[in-house]
Amino acid sequence: MKNKIDRLRIKVCGMRDKDNIKAVSALDIDMIGFIFYPKSPRYVSQISSRAGIIPDYSSERIQRLKEKSGVDPVEHRPLRVGVFVDDMPQNIVTRIYNFNLDFIQLHGEESPVMIENLKHTIIPDISPKIKIIKTLPVRQKDDFQKTEQYEGVADYFLFDMKWEVKGDRGKTFYSDMLSAYHGRTPFFVSGGIGPEDADEIKRIDHPLFVGIDVNSRFETVPGIKDVEKLSNFIEDIRIFSDDNGKAEQI
Repeated sequence: MKNKIDRLRIKVCGMRDKDNIKAVSALDIDMIGFIFYPKSPRYVSQISSRAGIIPDYSSERIQRLKEKSGVDPVEHRPLRVGVFVDDMPQNIVTRIYNFNLDFIQLHGEESPVMIENLKHTIIPDISPKIKIIKTLPVRQKDDFQKTEQYEGVADYFLFDMKWEVKGDRGKTFYSDMLSAYHGRTPFFVSGGIGPEDADEIKRIDHPLFVGIDVNSRFETVPGIKDVEKLSNFIEDIRIFSDDNGKAEQI
């Protein structure tokens, strides 16, 4: 069945290599994720400014400063998502500034109160249009009850759909699990999504399903995506056949 949204958002997370980012950005994707969690093998570091109150720099910002230009050289780029795990607000603010983030994805145990305080810090003075994605792990249908406390706080949820052994999952794992979500906040789905999952993703029929998050299953090494494999998957996701065999855009 066709999704109820005009376009499925595709987010590619765990990016950090300049050339790989450029190649992936040229694909038909909507969002790129940068992980700012030091324990992650895909951690994106900053270069120390070595000056007390001056924020650390991203390598991109240093290059822009060298070019004496505050204009992003890419006219059209995927939206940028910064992924944080129980981080301090000042670290999040620094990375919003240095990496021109459009979204903050909170991947830890952040409370609704923490998120509200963070929003008051960032909006409207630092980044008026920034959006918050709250990640919630889902191993069973009862886990969706955790969304209630974040309703009206997060702009989006990202359901990290966990399972112990992938082989235990059926062909309709995502659809079956998501049938238990009755909240009001639109959501993304993640959790080991690989090339073979395209058909299952296309079967998801939930009015608040807006996108998917892909990462390690498309990598050659941590942080480097297989562009060809990703391109083929995206093409498969974007085009599907209806009952008459006619190709339609999701």
